[in-house]
Amino acid sequence: MTDPNPVQDLNYQVPPEMQSNVIVTSIDKIYNWGRRNAIWPMMFGLACCGIEMICTAASRYDLARFGMEVMRPSPRQSDLMIVSGTVTKKMLPVIVRLYNQMPEPKYVMAMGACACGGGPFKEGYNVVSGVDKFVPVDVYVPGCPPTPQALLNGLIKLQEKIDGQSFLTSPWYQKGSSEPIPLPILGPDLIDPRQNAIFHQLAQKQNEPVANA
Repeated sequence: MTDPNPVQDLNYQVPPEMQSNVIVTSIDKIYNWGRRNAIWPMMFGLACCGIEMICTAASRYDLARFGMEVMRPSPRQSDLMIVSGTVTKKMLPVIVRLYNQMPEPKYVMAMGACACGGGPFKEGYNVVSGVDKFVPVDVYVPGCPPTPQALLNGLIKLQEKIDGQSFLTSPWYQKGSSEPIPLPILGPDLIDPRQNAIFHQLAQKQNEPVANA
C-alpha cells in the first residue's frame, strides 16, 4: 500500500544511476532559498546602534549583497525587525505593536548590548533589560555598539536559521492563527498583561486577613 501523502517524505533516496543526471532538491530548499535571499528589514533605529545599521547599508559594507537592502518603512511589508538601540519603557509598547503588524514568517534581531540585556542602563528606571522579555528574539548581536561586520554576521546566522526550517513544521503554516502579543501597559512601571494571573495571586495574598497570634 502506497503512502497517500508522499509530500511528507521529502528525504527520499535517489538511485545512484540517476544522481549524475538530475538535480534533486526539496520544496523546503527552494522556499528557504527565496526567503533567505530576500529579507526585508524594518527601517527604524532606536539609538546609536541605528547609525551602525545605516553604515552596513552603505557602499563600504553593501548589505545588498545578501538581498537585504530593501528596508521597508511599513511593518506590514517587513519580515525582520532589527531592534537597534536602547529600548525604553515608553518605546516598548510601540515595538510590540509593530511586531504584531508584521506578517508571518517574521524574525527579530536584538542589535547591541542595550537591546540584548539593557547594556549600561540595565536596571534603570526607564530602560527594559532586554527586548526578549516581550518579543521573541532569533539572533543576538552583542556590542556597544556592534560594528557593521557584527551585524552582517548576525544576518548570516539568521540565514542559516532559515535554511534549517521546514514549512511542514513551522508554526506559521500550522492550523490556527498565531495570537498577537498583548501590548504592555505603561503606568508607574511597565506591566506585561501576560502576567495578570501572577498579579491577581499577589493581590489576593495581600488582602487575606492575618490570623491573630
